[in-house]
Amino acid sequence: MSSSPVSSEWWRGAVIYQVYPRSYMDSNGDGIGDLPGIEQRIPYIASLGVDAIWISPFFKSPMKDFGYDVSDYRDVDPIFGTLDDFKKLLDTAHKHGLKVLIDEVWSHTSDTHPWFHESRSNKGNAKQDWYVWADPKPDGTAPNNWLSYFGGPAWTWDSRREQYYLHHFLSAQPALNLWNPDVRKEIFDVAKFWLDMGVDGFRLDAIHTYYYDPDLKDNPTLLPTDPVPSDMPRSNPMSYQRRVNSMKVQDVIPTIEELRRFVNQWEGRCLLGEVGGEDGEATAASYVQTGKRLHLAYSFGLLGSRMTYDDILTTVRRVEDKIGDGWICWATSNHDTVRSLSRIHTPEGFESEAARLVMALGLSLRGSYCLYQGEELGLPQAKLAFEDLRDPYDIALYPDHAGRDGARTPMPWDKVLPHGGFTSAPSPWIKFWPEHSALAVSEQHANPLSTLNAYRAFLSARKSIPALTLGSLSIEETPQPVVAWTRQHLDQRILCIFNLSHDKAQWTLPADKSYALHPELPVSAHLDLTLNLVDLPPYGFAFYTY
Repeated sequence: MSSSPVSSEWWRGAVIYQVYPRSYMDSNGDGIGDLPGIEQRIPYIASLGVDAIWISPFFKSPMKDFGYDVSDYRDVDPIFGTLDDFKKLLDTAHKHGLKVLIDEVWSHTSDTHPWFHESRSNKGNAKQDWYVWADPKPDGTAPNNWLSYFGGPAWTWDSRREQYYLHHFLSAQPALNLWNPDVRKEIFDVAKFWLDMGVDGFRLDAIHTYYYDPDLKDNPTLLPTDPVPSDMPRSNPMSYQRRVNSMKVQDVIPTIEELRRFVNQWEGRCLLGEVGGEDGEATAASYVQTGKRLHLAYSFGLLGSRMTYDDILTTVRRVEDKIGDGWICWATSNHDTVRSLSRIHTPEGFESEAARLVMALGLSLRGSYCLYQGEELGLPQAKLAFEDLRDPYDIALYPDHAGRDGARTPMPWDKVLPHGGFTSAPSPWIKFWPEHSALAVSEQHANPLSTLNAYRAFLSARKSIPALTLGSLSIEETPQPVVAWTRQHLDQRILCIFNLSHDKAQWTLPADKSYALHPELPVSAHLDLTLNLVDLPPYGFAFYTY
């Protein structure tokens, strides 16, 4: 442990590669990806030019929510390997210049966690209020109208205590009571365990759900004039409520500041928060301001969007209006959402162009960036039949929502091997989508025109361009379907232009400036210097200095 405050800001402008371990690489042939499999692929991840990896949960768990229901925060689930396997992975990543963030789920545990076993045993035990317990109403019904993300009430009856317990997700994921200082102390001790081991920080799951209204007041109805939540589909009944009481998002801030002070004892560590809720962009911005809160946070503004003109400009403006001195982390895909290429509804024949547009747009926003496994290959969403689904959320909301499993199918490594070379097992834990084979790493690695190598080139160039990694962002006025912004750091200015359509588009650049193509960044457009007119092909983009 270092006694000095954090001095390294490696996270500022960093690109973080997200690994979903179940689906990345299976090293032992059981059909499930594991930690040794990730370690085998560290050279590949390093070859992308990213700065860090974020590994989704690999802790002991009954796997009802595939690792986001933790039964032991200090050990590895046997399906993923051992603690020694994780230490080897960590060492290999560091030798390749990669930071490692691990996914900490501190809003809830599994109902098989020893803490919950003790808490539910009776009303007088030492952990009686480590979870959120409440008496029923006089008629025996739940304490209030709060709903869970997984559909239905956020309360489950427990006959041992003759009380209800709160769960924002599955009933098997009881909510921890972070109002209790003993719970926070235990969580900080978990953090110490992993920080002492050498991890470079944490991705904090569902941090907006940490606190609730102690008076358990009902949530009000969402009115037609209220913003539509970006972190769930309308098919989810939770979308009919304003979660102002079930999720007291501003009450999280003192705990964030307490955690930041604690983590600052280890030099160069990073805290990345996942923020949902009604106005995730505003909440995320509030969680990273002042330099004493989270280093980074991300919301679902682009993750859940169709990447249209209005989607992008509305989300970016909401962040820019509120971010202040904070730092945001952008993402266009992850393990919880439909892959970006499919949300765009890309016409057949334009998949490669659309994949590169997402790359160029996402990596030119102000902030850091999370790149989800397979996005560098331009993978579309896998189309799974109902019988192929594994995720309880997808199953509960089928068919209007089947977005998590389709983004979690195995990574395609080799076109000619069964299951894309992900596993030697007869079948993987979730169906491999055969259409992904044509986009396998083996097919793209040696092709200089591939999406994979486009990512490598862009990430390499971006590292040496302060305007993109550290600069401010100013949105330009553009006609649909063109969006544009200027990134500036000191006297370096880059005009970034994107055509969001599968049709051609034009835009006349602001006058009285002398433009030139950026010498290091890719371009798929033509500039008429006489007229300052940019011709953009379908999903085209360009970067100009001036």
